[in-house]
This record gives sequence, structure tokens and C-alpha cells, in this order.
Amino acid sequence: MPGNAAPGNPDRRVRRTRAAIRHALMELILEKGYEPVTVTDLINRADVGRSTFYAHFTDKQAVLFGSLEELDFLRPSPDAGGPLFAFSLAMFEHVQEQRRLVRALLGRRGGREVVAHGERLLTAAVRDELLARGAAPSPHLDLVVTCAVGAFMALTRAWADDEITATPAELDTAFRATVIPGVRTLLERDSGRRPSPAE
Repeated sequence: MPGNAAPGNPDRRVRRTRAAIRHALMELILEKGYEPVTVTDLINRADVGRSTFYAHFTDKQAVLFGSLEELDFLRPSPDAGGPLFAFSLAMFEHVQEQRRLVRALLGRRGGREVVAHGERLLTAAVRDELLARGAAPSPHLDLVVTCAVGAFMALTRAWADDEITATPAELDTAFRATVIPGVRTLLERDSGRRPSPAE
């Protein structure tokens, strides 16, 4: 029927508008950091009306957390059968593919909220994997998880900000060399056995 939008067009327009606003936030974060960015900045950069912006997002933090959907690599699935933290290399490779996005969200110009959210996602994944491998819930487990997550996030952020130069494989090697010995000690103590070479 003339004048009617084809099925699906409104959804595509919604996705395009939301993507434009999220892209504007990433660009602005890279230019001046998260804190100084205003809704007016986002509206101007994305070239959308104020009413259009508020039809999609309540504020800039909502845009920020909407962008986290693209950081799904921070939600690795627990794996009790393969090598310890087998997710790490794939995650570093994903960081390389999405380096600009990661720099904006997790780098030194990103918001504290995003870093904290990323740490929570990774903490849950690391903890779940260690529990699946026989670690007992304890304050010591919490310390080991904190160390593992801290090492991974520190490498990711330094690399995204060009503070260190390395390939994903080199980052993975450094991460594993740093955290695996302590994690193996935890698993040995809690399970009463020596871990297999795969661990």
C-alpha cells in the first residue's frame, strides 16, 4: 500500500538510531573521556533530535550500558573439562578485533561504571569455573579470583590504551604464567589431588 513502511523498517530505524548514538558516545569518550560527555554532545554528534534521544535512552549512562552488549566476550562460559581459563586467548583475540570499542569502554578514558561491570562479569565466570573444578567456596577462593580478574583486566586495559605492545598470544602467555600456579595450588588444596596437565 503506498506510503506504508515495509515490514521491519521501523525496527531497522530503531537499531540504526541506537547504534548512531552509541557510536557517538564511543567517539566522544575517546576524544575527551566519559565524565565530560553530555546528552547534548551525544545529540549533536549523532545528529538526532532531543526527543529522539530520549525515546531510546534515559541518559548517557543508559547509552553506556547499552554499549556493553558488544562486550559479551566478558561473559565466558565456565569450562571444567579443558585447560584452566581456556577463555583467555579467545578473549584477547576479541579485544584485538574490537580494540577501539574496548579502548573507549575499558581504557583510561572510559567510565568507572563500565570497568566495574566488566570486572563483575569476569569475576562470576572465573569463580564459576573454579567451583566447577572442585574449589571450595572460601575467602581464599575469593582472593584467587580477585587476583586472576585483576591480572586479566590490567593487561586488557594497558593493551587497549597502547601502554604495552603484545600479540593476543603473548598476552595470554603472560596472563597464564601469572595466575595459573596460584590457581593450581588452590585446586590441589581443595580437591586433595594434583591437577591434571590440562589444568
